[in-house]
Amino acid sequence: MANNTRQLQQIYQGMPASDGAGVKLTRIIGQPQLKNLDPFLMLDAFGTDEPMDYIGGFPPHPHRGFETVTYLLAGKMRHADNQGNEGVIETGGVQWMTAGRGIIHSEMPEQEEGLLMGFQLWVNLPAKAKMTPPAYQEHPPESIPEEVWPDGTRIKVIAGQTQGGTKGIIKNDYVDPTYLDVQLVKDSQFIQPLEHDETAFVYLHEGQIEIGESNPRVLNAGQLGVLETGDMVKIRSISDQSRFILVAGRPLNEPIVQRGPFVMNTQEEIMQAIHDYQEGRF
Repeated sequence: MANNTRQLQQIYQGMPASDGAGVKLTRIIGQPQLKNLDPFLMLDAFGTDEPMDYIGGFPPHPHRGFETVTYLLAGKMRHADNQGNEGVIETGGVQWMTAGRGIIHSEMPEQEEGLLMGFQLWVNLPAKAKMTPPAYQEHPPESIPEEVWPDGTRIKVIAGQTQGGTKGIIKNDYVDPTYLDVQLVKDSQFIQPLEHDETAFVYLHEGQIEIGESNPRVLNAGQLGVLETGDMVKIRSISDQSRFILVAGRPLNEPIVQRGPFVMNTQEEIMQAIHDYQEGRF
């Protein structure tokens, strides 16, 4: 059977938002135009060198029922939780946190000036795993595999596996995610195999790219492109430098009931989460 190249199905523009103690960010998934993209619940991009935009950070707050993925392109972020875990995510580092049955954590900038830039992605958990114990997969930049092609293409492999065989550092059997940070030079082409029916999107951080083969569509910086189903994606840079994240995962096809930092399958489970939090059971 011939490979079916994915086309660009829909383009979304992020919307300005703030979260935590006034941190300015762009909400891409989790906004009115794109509430979720099963199994992905939220994608925020943040990037500013104005300390007042980020200095308040994200003071202690609860989560239950999903995973948070923080990937920093610039700056440092200190995290701590009510389980006694603490650490610093550095430039190029990633933290994949499984909130599971409940955790209260904070994420505070480990800097008072300079550039802070990165992404936070929320990944849903299936019903069977929503009440698992909290867990972390945290990795410094030097431990994230990077593939460098002769034409200058650079691929940091957080999760999944590239066409060239480089495997990511994150293990997740719930949605088998792919999370790639890709940098392309002008006219270079990037090809990535994907499972035919998994959800996949591209968020372009910098530059301009074409996605697809027979009738490619252009994606501009700051836009998210949702991909149609298919066995692979082909992306070509049409600017001098382009940088994007490609994220994919197996949809859970389960009911999503969300109330702020709690994501469950029923309203009753949400009410239980609120009650448990108020009673100090996280």
